[in-house]
Amino acid sequence: MTVPRARPPLRVPPAVMRAGARQLGRRCLDPALPWRVQRTRLDQLTRPFLLPRGTMVTEQALGGVPAEVVSVRAPGPQPTVVHFHGGGYCVGSARTIRGWAAHLSARAGCRVVLPEYRLAPEHPHPAGLRDALAVIAALEGPVVLSGDSAGGGLALALVLSMRDEGKALPAGCILLSPWLDLGRDRRADPGLVRRDVLLTPDWLDACARAYAAPAAWADPSVSPLLAAHSGLPPLLIQAGTSELLAPDAELLAASASAAGTDVTYTRWPRMWHDFALQPGLLAAADSALAQAAWFVGKVTAGLA
Repeated sequence: MTVPRARPPLRVPPAVMRAGARQLGRRCLDPALPWRVQRTRLDQLTRPFLLPRGTMVTEQALGGVPAEVVSVRAPGPQPTVVHFHGGGYCVGSARTIRGWAAHLSARAGCRVVLPEYRLAPEHPHPAGLRDALAVIAALEGPVVLSGDSAGGGLALALVLSMRDEGKALPAGCILLSPWLDLGRDRRADPGLVRRDVLLTPDWLDACARAYAAPAAWADPSVSPLLAAHSGLPPLLIQAGTSELLAPDAELLAASASAAGTDVTYTRWPRMWHDFALQPGLLAAADSALAQAAWFVGKVTAGLA
C-alpha cells in the first residue's frame, strides 16, 4: 500500500518528548503486565500517523519469516537495510519501527525490511536469531543490517554468527541504543537509572529471563558485547547519554575499534533510550537519521 502523507511541519520540544517517553515506559514496559498487554499497548501507542509522502508498505515472507518492506519511490536501484525492532526480545513489531524506517528510506533512497522475528517467552533464544539468519539468506545483493535496543543486539549477534561461519558479511551495521549484555547489572549506576525515562532495570531483567536462562547470558550469541569484535563490517553506533544501555554502546565502540573495526560512535547529550526513532519530531532524532542515511550511502557506494 502507498501512504501519501507528509511529515509534521513542526518539531516537538524535547521536554514534551521526554515526558511522552516516560508515559510510554510506564504504560507499556511494565514487568507486572502480561506480555500480550505490553505488546498491544506498545503497538497502539507507537503507531506512526504521519509518514513521508509516497511511502509504500508491503508485506513479504523472507525465508519463511513475515516482514514489512518500507520504501519511498526513488530513481535507480535501492540498497536494502534490514532492521530488527527493539522491545527486549519480548514485545515490539514492524509497526513500532515503521515511522523511522520510512524516514530512512526517504532520506537514504533505500528500502527497509522489518522482519517479524519470533518473540520470547513463547519463542526464547535462539528462535529470533534463527529467523534473522533465514531472512538474510533469502536476500540478494548488498545489505546493511540495523537494529534498535534488543534488535541491535540481535543484529550484532547475526553479524557475529555470519563471521564465525565464514559467510559473506553485510556492507555495514547500524546499532541504535543497542542492548548487548543481558547479564549486566543495570542498578550499578543509580544516575542512569534515574535519567532513563523509558527503561527500568526490573523490565530489562524480566525480558532477559524470558529470552534466555541466566546461565546462557554469557553466551556471545545472547550477549554479543562479550564476543571478540575483530573482522566485523563498518559499524555505526548511536546512543543517548541518559539511557540505561549507554554503557553497552560505549563498550562495544571501544572493543570494536581496538580490534580494528571501522566504528562511528556518536552520543547525544541528555537523550533517552531509543530517542533516534522520532525523526520529524525531535531535532536530535533528525540528526541521528541524517547520520544513518549517510552511513548507508557510504557503505553501499559502488556495490551492485
